Amino acid sequence: MILNLVVTKTDDGCTAEIPSLKGCECWAHDEDTVMNKILELAAFYLKTDMKKLKVDRARGSRTKIIYKLVFNK
Repeated sequence: MILNLVVTKTDDGCTAEIPSLKGCECWAHDEDTVMNKILELAAFYLKTDMKKLKVDRARGSRTKIIYKLVFNK
């Protein structure tokens, strides 16, 4: 299964969300931290191990980066 993961950079940090998982969003001061947090949250929502999640950068601009979250239940 493949889901979109959206990271948005703002003046005070970064937000990450997985739009197809309602409520799966988080905030942090930097991109690395927000990616770790969103992957932990995604593993919780999907009831799977975090090690099964793969992230691939799809496209991006200066303020918004789209990743593909790939996993196999």
